[in-house]
Amino acid sequence: MSNNVTRRNPSTMWDSTVNGHSQISIAEPGRLAMLSGQVAASKDGATLPISDGGQAALVVDSLQAALHELGAAPADILMLRIHVVNGTTERFTEAYSQIQKLLNGEMPSVTVLGVQALFTPELQIEVEMTVRVPSTADR
Repeated sequence: MSNNVTRRNPSTMWDSTVNGHSQISIAEPGRLAMLSGQVAASKDGATLPISDGGQAALVVDSLQAALHELGAAPADILMLRIHVVNGTTERFTEAYSQIQKLLNGEMPSVTVLGVQALFTPELQIEVEMTVRVPSTADR
């Protein structure tokens, strides 16, 4: 866990840690980065995977690239919002299993939403991310 991000899971709330996330993430003073919703898009314009897991894997690639750009790590992720078209427990689970690979055991705050549609009919998963930007002293 980052020394500048604290996770809390009050005993009066349901235990979200069993699902791999925290109820509350607190960033110490500093800068925050809000990442636009990332979808299954590749730089070369390759055909999108049909499966939720395949699309989520491409989303994770973009999220990892953003962390790298910021000099941040999974411990610096404060919040993820995961949007899944026609969300069901099975679809959420398939998408989240890819995202857990990105988190590498960290437990940021997470919201998972079922939505009617995304920008184009082919897109099935979109993830927004809020990250604490490490200072040069943190690196």
